[in-house]
Amino acid sequence: MLPSEGRMSDLTSHPWFFCGIGGSGMLPLALILRGAGAEVAGSDRSRDQGRTPEKFAWLESLGFTLFPQDGSGVTSAAQVLVASAAVEDTVPEMVRAKELGCPRMSRAELLARLFNASPAGIAIGGTSGKSTVTGMAGWIMHSAGRDPTIMNGAVMKNFVSPDAPFASARVGHGGVFVSEVDESDGSIALYNPAVAALLNVSLDHKSMDELRELFGNFLARAEVSSVNFDDPEAAALAPHAQCLVSFGIDSAEAMIGVQPGSIHEGPTSLAAVIEDRRDGSAIPLQLMVPGRHNLANALAAIAACNAAGVPVAEAVHALASFAGLARRFDIVGTSTSGITVIDDFGHNPEKCAATLRTLKAHPGRVIAFFQPHGYGPLRQMGHELAETFARELGADDLTILCDPVYFGGTVDRSEGSERIVALIEEHGGTAEYVPAREGCAARIAQLARPGDRVVIMGARDDTLSLFARDLLARL
Repeated sequence: MLPSEGRMSDLTSHPWFFCGIGGSGMLPLALILRGAGAEVAGSDRSRDQGRTPEKFAWLESLGFTLFPQDGSGVTSAAQVLVASAAVEDTVPEMVRAKELGCPRMSRAELLARLFNASPAGIAIGGTSGKSTVTGMAGWIMHSAGRDPTIMNGAVMKNFVSPDAPFASARVGHGGVFVSEVDESDGSIALYNPAVAALLNVSLDHKSMDELRELFGNFLARAEVSSVNFDDPEAAALAPHAQCLVSFGIDSAEAMIGVQPGSIHEGPTSLAAVIEDRRDGSAIPLQLMVPGRHNLANALAAIAACNAAGVPVAEAVHALASFAGLARRFDIVGTSTSGITVIDDFGHNPEKCAATLRTLKAHPGRVIAFFQPHGYGPLRQMGHELAETFARELGADDLTILCDPVYFGGTVDRSEGSERIVALIEEHGGTAEYVPAREGCAARIAQLARPGDRVVIMGARDDTLSLFARDLLARL
C-alpha cells in the first residue's frame, strides 16, 4: 500500500528506493525524505556510466545506499519505488519491483504528499520562472526566520556549502514548505497550498483550455493567491482566488508593482523601486541577477511571501543577498582575453528567449551553444526554438548545436539538430551543426574573440556545467 496522505510520519515509516536518484527532480525529494528520517536507497544510470561521480559520492556520505541500475537494490515488498513517468517498464528496478509487489509512486505524487503534509505550503506555479521564484521565495522565508523546507529543480547558490554542494533542496523545521509545482503532467492538481503563486500561463505541454482549468483550480484551492497581472491569461484567472495579492511590472492595477522609470539594468545586476500600492510605500530593490525577467521573478517571490505574512519591505531587503541558481544565467567567468562564459538551463523557446534578451540588452557578440535535451523535445518544439534563436540574435551572432543528449532507451533518433540549424537559417539566423560536443568546444575556441559572450544552454545533463568550465579554461 502507498503511504497515506497527511502525516510526515507515514512517509518515513518504511524504506524508499529512487530509480534515477541523481536527477534534478529526484535528488531534492530524496534529500527531503532522508532529512525527515526515512531510509532511502537508489540507483542511477549516470552513476553506472561514470558521470558526475562527485554527486554520488556526496549522496553516499549523507547515508544514502546506492546500487547499480540492475535491480539489486530492490529487495523487499516494503520498499516504495519512486520513478518518473519516463522510466521504462523494462528497467531492471521496475521489473524487480513488479515481481516483489512493491508500491510505485511518481516523483510528482511523492512531492505532493510531502508538500501537503506541511502546515504552510507555498506553491509556485506557471509555465516559466518557477525554479528561480522558488529559490527567491525560499531565501526570503529563510531570511525572515521561518526555517523553510525548499524543493527546487536547481541548485540554490545561497544554500551551497562544503556539506551541501548540490543544494537543490533544504530541509527545515518551521512548517513552511516552498516548492515549484508542475502543470505539464497535470500533477499541479494534487497540491493543496496555503499560498498559490501564478507566474504566467502560456502554451507548452497542454492546450490553453486545459491550462486555464488547471491553474484556475490551483488558485481556488489556496487560502491566498499571488497572481501576475502583467500576464493577461494569469490575470484573467484571478477571480478564482479566495484572497488575492497581485503583482506586476507594468500593470497599474497590481497591488505590488514597480515605480515607473526606476528600473536600471546592468550586465550582471538590476535595480528598481518596488511599490506597495496598498499603503503607498516605496522600497529600493537591488538584485545580483540580471534581466527584466528576474525583476518579474522577484515581484512574484515578494508577493508570494507577503501572502504568507512577510512584510514587503522585509522581502525586498532579503533579495539583495539572493545569489541566484546554478545554471540560471550562471556566469562561469571571463577569460584573460575578455571572453565571458555563461552556463544556462535554457531549453524551451521561452527560457531561451529570456536568456538571449538579457545578453542582447548589452554590447558584445553572442555565441550561443545549444545542446537539445532529447530527440522527442526537439521534434515537439524544434520550429519554435529555431524561430527564437533567429529572432533574438543579430547578424553578427552565432548559434552552434551538437547532437541531442541521449542516455539510452528506445526513442526515435531519426531527426536531430541538423534540422534545427536548417530552420534557423531559413528564419534568417546564423547557425552551425557540429555533431560532437567536444567538436563544438574546439569550434567556439576557434571563433571566440575579446568581448564575446558564450552561453552554454541545455537541460537534463549535469555535465554541461563541466563543459562550460572546461571551455572557459580553454579560452
